[in-house]
Amino acid sequence: MTQTAPNYALGSSDQEIARLDGQAASIEAATRLLLRAAGVGPGMRVLDLGTGLGHVAGLVAELVGPGGQVVGLDTSVKLLEVARTRAADHPQVTYVQGDVRNWRDAEPFDAVVGRLILFHLPDAVEVLRHQLTALRPGGLMLVLDFDLGSSRAEPAVPLVTQTLEWVDAAFRSAGANPVMGTGLAMLLEGAGLADVQTFGIQGYLAPDDPRGPALLGGVVGALATQIIAAGIATPEQLGIGTLTQRIAAATQATGAVVLPPALAGAWGRRAS
Repeated sequence: MTQTAPNYALGSSDQEIARLDGQAASIEAATRLLLRAAGVGPGMRVLDLGTGLGHVAGLVAELVGPGGQVVGLDTSVKLLEVARTRAADHPQVTYVQGDVRNWRDAEPFDAVVGRLILFHLPDAVEVLRHQLTALRPGGLMLVLDFDLGSSRAEPAVPLVTQTLEWVDAAFRSAGANPVMGTGLAMLLEGAGLADVQTFGIQGYLAPDDPRGPALLGGVVGALATQIIAAGIATPEQLGIGTLTQRIAAATQATGAVVLPPALAGAWGRRAS
């Protein structure tokens, strides 16, 4: 298995932390629903891969309760420091620095979860196979990722279409897969999980809902360096300083509903 760190295109600046908080809030309900559907529940010991700021770890902590335990794993010292400052309400959560490709704990887990991490990993199946060994027999593995291909404005808004094309091209140029959500079930099956199930959840944001423009403009801002370096668009074409406002004006003018990327979930069990 390769030991190199994942090629993460989004960084960990203060601006990116704020964007991640907004993104997490927008998919919190969908994440909670998928965690429950997969079977995360009271008393479980759970590993959260790529925990970042601890958004998923916090939701898992609520589900496993005071009798459970959650370990949040991430490579970023800065994100983990922030996560630890926010963990006062969840004493059952521990944050650990490490790489999902090789980190191992001595005690097995009842479940391993990971949100928005696999699309950064070209060796995702190998990572899942490695993490499968962290599960007790019959243990649960749940992965969640975006399907950017499902995102659009309805009716179509040229600026939204262009923005999504920039985001798709930027992720692909960085070696990430922006439609990873479509293939999660196949990844789990390829890693050896049994009884795999999958479905996705998509939001519908009204023309005057500021969350749609903020999410689109925010991710372009986070990827701007990659977009420009890869020759996808120029700074002038991006117009980062006004992009969110221009998207908002365009969706309101056309009465367009913004559909963010669907959040897909897939889960399976380690064979006994």
